Amino acid sequence: MNERPPIDADALHATAGARWTRLDVVGETASTNADLLGDHDAPDRSVLLAEVQTGGRGRFDRAWVSPPRSGLTFSILLRPDAPVATWSWLPLLAGVAVHDAVAPYADAALKWPNDLLLGPDRGKAAGILAQSTGTAVVVGIGLNVSTTRDELPVPTATSLALCGATPDRTALLGEILDAFASRYDSWLGAGGDAEASGVASAYRRACATLGEHVVVELPGASVRGRASDVDASGRLVLDREGEQVVVAAGDVTHVRSV
Repeated sequence: MNERPPIDADALHATAGARWTRLDVVGETASTNADLLGDHDAPDRSVLLAEVQTGGRGRFDRAWVSPPRSGLTFSILLRPDAPVATWSWLPLLAGVAVHDAVAPYADAALKWPNDLLLGPDRGKAAGILAQSTGTAVVVGIGLNVSTTRDELPVPTATSLALCGATPDRTALLGEILDAFASRYDSWLGAGGDAEASGVASAYRRACATLGEHVVVELPGASVRGRASDVDASGRLVLDREGEQVVVAAGDVTHVRSV
């Protein structure tokens, strides 16, 4: 018997519903990202959460596995009126929102571009995947909440519970959605300008990658250098042997301190 309580949809609507056009909670689906991407009538600011995802995917088509009711697996559909060139900031904006909501519960940081790290060992507790189609962007978020060590897919992963935090999932989801809506409203108000909206500075403050010597694994090659900044598009800037190298999020498979 699963003793983990389900998401309280009524409570979620009461606390976060005013800032979102549609909030749906389902017991199981293959992928919340795929569901929203395939829903051509979904309005701006639609949210879909599944207690179980049977085909959840992360970046580079990696599987995202989470036991029922142990985490938060959800997607947000947006139809931003900001220039398409600025949409690359949306997954980083989502990372900032998740970080800000989780930080009161545990030592949190971001690994570029948008993985959430927790605890002194900097284990990965959340991943974010953004996909676009036409006028819509879907941002998928998977966060380990009560996941035990035996339930985690890899030794480098962690959860809030393993860091000593036991937040109510419904309340935590509401806090993430509120943080996301606030950042998104500021970003839209600035016409998608991450600097002017404060999203870029908030991201830099939360990002543990900046200032570190890192290895970025690319298809068939790797790049080493000191991560010094993120540029206007959210790409990682590396200082390497007297020159700067810029790495786009779509090309990165792995970033580690060395």
